[in-house]
Amino acid sequence: MKLNTLGLPVKETGVIAAELNILLANFQVYYQNLRGLHWNIRGKRFFDLHLKFEELYNDSQLKIDLIAERVLTLGAVPLHTFGDYIKNSKLTVGKDIHNDEVAITLILDSVSRLLKIERVILSQASEINDEGTTSMMSDFIVEQEKTVWMLSAWLEQDI
Repeated sequence: MKLNTLGLPVKETGVIAAELNILLANFQVYYQNLRGLHWNIRGKRFFDLHLKFEELYNDSQLKIDLIAERVLTLGAVPLHTFGDYIKNSKLTVGKDIHNDEVAITLILDSVSRLLKIERVILSQASEINDEGTTSMMSDFIVEQEKTVWMLSAWLEQDI
């Protein structure tokens, strides 16, 4: 088995980098959705949600950079065009959303889908002892599970 300079198997590392690029594309769509929600939310909960959406998009922007840098660390090239993002994203694109419940539902659905992708990457990275990717995915998952709980509570839904 051929190893890269990180000591990881080349073939499996390429697969993980490709999955990280899928995650990157999904995070870019998620980020843009959050920006749109931040700009377009209306109603009595405007002030609270406007700030919350800003908090979420700032966090996703940091995660986007971490994902892209991990792709580079693994020896691949991160996706970086809008066409690649749309082609590789599984998230719903939110357009002209003004209603608070519709906005929160979109975010909840998006985070749930991101978690599914991250769990696949976590499993793949664990199999080859890729601690850098495993650690990053674990951190993301812990934070996003809490976000799912909070969004579900806001919507008065069970997890």
